[in-house]
Amino acid sequence: MKKLIKGLREFKSTYVSSHQQLFEQLSHGQKPRVLFITCSDSRVDPNLITQAELGELFVIRNAGNIIPPYGATNGGEGATIEYAIQALGIRQIIVCGHSHCGAMKGLTKLHTLDEEMPLVHDWLKYTEATRLLAKEHYSHYKGEELLEIITAENVLTQIENLRTYPVVRSKLYHNQLRIYAWIYNIETGEVLAYDPETHSYVLAQSLLPSLDDEISTNGDSNGYGTRTPAEPQEVIFDRLHGFPMTRLPQSQVDRIYRGSSN
Repeated sequence: MKKLIKGLREFKSTYVSSHQQLFEQLSHGQKPRVLFITCSDSRVDPNLITQAELGELFVIRNAGNIIPPYGATNGGEGATIEYAIQALGIRQIIVCGHSHCGAMKGLTKLHTLDEEMPLVHDWLKYTEATRLLAKEHYSHYKGEELLEIITAENVLTQIENLRTYPVVRSKLYHNQLRIYAWIYNIETGEVLAYDPETHSYVLAQSLLPSLDDEISTNGDSNGYGTRTPAEPQEVIFDRLHGFPMTRLPQSQVDRIYRGSSN
């Protein structure tokens, strides 16, 4: 606690004093550009990772970057999503998972959580599609390899849950919203982004929007971010042809789930 109190003093004396104009602007209201949905994990800091200033990100954080389907719960996720889109006019959403996620580890042993952490057990039920997918299509993977796959698939599962919200579907229908799937790698600081054209995760830098903060009129019907030409990037996680993120042999990836985003 002493460290936190010291941090408050340093924040006031250094950052606030050197950003007086920014704080004056923020005192009149917020105009965030992106809704950033990610995990509560202490190792994941959306503003630090993206180098965003105060006021640029509207953030939802919970265990496992989970988005319950519309009507499934009265939790704050749905209300926050609705507010972000309707009240704040946000047109870009990022759902960001991360390596070594404790919630995804819990998903691999869900049957043991019922007595130990019943609330966590019930919360992880919103990732049931990911758990079933892993069970039926990735049963030959173990340990860290399986965890990487589950993490990557779960981000896409949560985007499918996000699309069940009326406000989201309406904006997607009118091509007024883009949704991006990211994975943050704790060890390297790299961010991987899902490319809906190749069904793979690649370095995020290769999936830049065509124009800054604008919605392409030729976006794909899934609402995932569109891709513009860029220098070829190494595929990190390929849902169709393998998972070189862990450099697995082709013989181990003969059953690859294509997903509902095709």
